[in-house]
Amino acid sequence: MPDWLRAALTNGDVPPFELAATRIGLGFMAGFIVAGVYVVGMGRKRGDAATLPTTLVLLTVVIAIVTMVIGSNLARAFGLVGALSIVRFRTIVEDTRDTAFVIFAVVIGMAIGAGYALLAALGMPAVLLAALLMRYVGPKPPEDAGLTALSVRIGLGLDPDALLGATLDRHLSEFALVSTDTAKQGAALELTYQVRLRDAGKAFVLVADLNRVEGVQGVELRRA
Repeated sequence: MPDWLRAALTNGDVPPFELAATRIGLGFMAGFIVAGVYVVGMGRKRGDAATLPTTLVLLTVVIAIVTMVIGSNLARAFGLVGALSIVRFRTIVEDTRDTAFVIFAVVIGMAIGAGYALLAALGMPAVLLAALLMRYVGPKPPEDAGLTALSVRIGLGLDPDALLGATLDRHLSEFALVSTDTAKQGAALELTYQVRLRDAGKAFVLVADLNRVEGVQGVELRRA
């Protein structure tokens, strides 16, 4: 391999290829374990959190790689902070406990990337035990946790079930009509539902699909 190519592909501060590949592989396996701890510890069903387990796996691997890239270089660490400061996350976290598992994935990825895989292995069952204990002996979330208020305005004389049913079934795990009012001086109906989204990160897709339904005049989605 030419010297210029070797110099472009390698850096003395980065772990050797074999060590880096091992840590990335461990990060990949640890990510699935972190996602499993989340599902088991939180008692999630298959359809309750479609995206977060995938996020936890990817995040663990990415953080392991980032940790190896940074190493002990302070300038790289500040550079990473500056690069990530432009990222904005606007997804509403329905359950604040999910945030703890995101931090958990970050910590496990950092430990593996820094060469503390044994410490990560000790931490994962500890977090699982804590999650299970709080699941069974901790305070129970209210029954309406995760519910959202959906208001839909449709033309007078239209059947709401026939008009909206298919779209609501596609995006919602449960919904119930809680109020019906007239709008536009009696020319339209204002329907308010209490709903639970299948995927909280795709609320805008529900609103967009409802707005595309012929006969729908307006849609509003807000916290219940």
